Amino acid sequence: MMTLRERALVSLRSVPFLPKHVRIQYDSVRQAFAVLSPERIFWPNDISLDILRRCDGRSTVGEIIAGLATDYEAEEEAVAADVIAFLQEWSDKLLVKL
Repeated sequence: MMTLRERALVSLRSVPFLPKHVRIQYDSVRQAFAVLSPERIFWPNDISLDILRRCDGRSTVGEIIAGLATDYEAEEEAVAADVIAFLQEWSDKLLVKL
């Protein structure tokens, strides 16, 4: 019998981090950063990579959103929905822990 794991939900107070099996590595051939996980590789765009780099296990999602809004000169509300959706998708794929 297979047990289902409970889905972790992203909130502004969540403190995301990359699990030990996930790492960001620069590929000099493609001149791009890749996110490596067992038997999977992802090629994030610059903004996705910026979000993932901020998942340090110390910063809350709210702090990540505020930092991105400042860096990209955008409204926090505009950034929040995209960041939360991105982190939720990656959490569901077990690529980010909350």
